[in-house]
Amino acid sequence: MNHTLNCKGYLISLEHPLVMGILNITEDSFYDGGRYFGDEKKYLSRVEQLLNEGADIIDIGVMSTRPNAIELPEEEELKRVKEVISSVVKHFPKTILSVDTWRANVARLAVDMGASIINDISGGEFDPQMFPTVANLKVPYILMHTSGKPEVMQQKTVYDNVVNDVFYYLSQRLQALNALNVSDVLIDVGFGFGKTIDQNYDLLRNLQTFKLLDCPLVLALSRKTMFWKLLNTTPEEALYATLAAESYALLQGVNILRVHDVKATKDIIKIIEKIKEN
Repeated sequence: MNHTLNCKGYLISLEHPLVMGILNITEDSFYDGGRYFGDEKKYLSRVEQLLNEGADIIDIGVMSTRPNAIELPEEEELKRVKEVISSVVKHFPKTILSVDTWRANVARLAVDMGASIINDISGGEFDPQMFPTVANLKVPYILMHTSGKPEVMQQKTVYDNVVNDVFYYLSQRLQALNALNVSDVLIDVGFGFGKTIDQNYDLLRNLQTFKLLDCPLVLALSRKTMFWKLLNTTPEEALYATLAAESYALLQGVNILRVHDVKATKDIIKIIEKIKEN
């Protein structure tokens, strides 16, 4: 099925895979934490780079959600989101923005400021007002699986079967969203969020299972632990591994790739699309 996303009246086709460029305005994200934090000139330059390389969406996060990350007070998250989105919208007014948050109040403010997609790592679990808020905002919502908040999620990695358990969880949360008439829901299985390295690979090799939910799939694998720990390297050296896994995922029908490296990702999409031509 050729899905579309309604981003504040602007329809985005998912006939071909899209790239979501990551903009972390955080102190301690696992790969680029601190690189753009508190420096408007630097993060605007980063947005310009992502767009010039072909990013279709910019995903803004102001609170780190890496394993063991410290939770940012809501007041501070609101302040940062307001500042960053206001600046980005002013300089790049036609850009489609996603905000990475699990708080309903932050989601509401972000959409008011110009964002048009909510990317929630918690699947609506950390803030009970998130689902009703998304229903009211009428924006696309990325529904992700995690086993708990970042400070504890890697202590909760026991599943009967990780593929079946994550599928069941997402299907139940999807039903709750459907009951609220939230129509534009995207699925993210949550690589690295409450999973072991082996469980991450179980999910990767079974991505087609999640197509049964009849929602677009978002893949967020960029430079993650499942690559650099397996290879005994670092996030900085995990680009090629990321691209290999993303290529495999594209062949399984993934719709959106959330990445740090836009140009390289656009290149592999072009090659995979050529391979898949009839």
